[in-house]
Amino acid sequence: MSEGTEHAAKPEAPTAAQQLRAYSVHVYTASGIAFAFGAAMEICSAIPDPRHVFLLLLCAVLVDATDGTLARRWHVKRWAATIDGRTIDDIVDYLTYTFLPLLLMWRMGWVAEPSGLWIIPALIASLFGFSNRGAKDETSGFFLGFPSYWNVVAFYGGLWRVPGGPWINAALLIALAVLTVLPVRFLYPNLTPRPWRTPILLGAFVWMLTLAAILWAYPNAPLWLILLSLLYPVFYTAVSIGTDARWRRDELKHH
Repeated sequence: MSEGTEHAAKPEAPTAAQQLRAYSVHVYTASGIAFAFGAAMEICSAIPDPRHVFLLLLCAVLVDATDGTLARRWHVKRWAATIDGRTIDDIVDYLTYTFLPLLLMWRMGWVAEPSGLWIIPALIASLFGFSNRGAKDETSGFFLGFPSYWNVVAFYGGLWRVPGGPWINAALLIALAVLTVLPVRFLYPNLTPRPWRTPILLGAFVWMLTLAAILWAYPNAPLWLILLSLLYPVFYTAVSIGTDARWRRDELKHH
């Protein structure tokens, strides 16, 4: 091997600025645990206020929604490879998307007794979902199974003001727990394939504003606003089903 070839094969050394930016993304991802801790403190208080819990969980969602973009832009896997950002992300996500929302549902009595009969299967199913190496198909832009949006389930679960509401939540928990481990697919919002990426992301932004408006009066928001907020989850689910069906048809054609 010539001297020139050896020189070309040497890996590029990162600058101090590149490493600082890359490791700062890990710190940013890990900051979600602070919101998780604050939410846990509120849930464990004598008279928990679900509005405070959901506000803290929303902050964690905003971190989760933006850290991936920063990680790709600042080449975290290359310049900060000694820390596995995906592991940090999964731990924080399990706490903020699954464990704490379901704990809140138990604490507030939003699930029929015996609550553990409904909540524990959801906790276990989400563990399988988070540990499934194929749960995130970043190339095609899908989650495999229900993507553990238990924070959303808890948010709407606290809004039921009808007889049997806790039983509705119990049935919903079991149904979604089953969907978590089934080979169904839902769109990964940040990586949604075109032409749906912009509508999905823009719709999510408007939906978040609607949820913020509901949170202001939670749980006594007007019914019309609650129904309006449900349009986006219905849209997201319908687009996920349609996109997945089209993707599967294309796969069959290629095989």
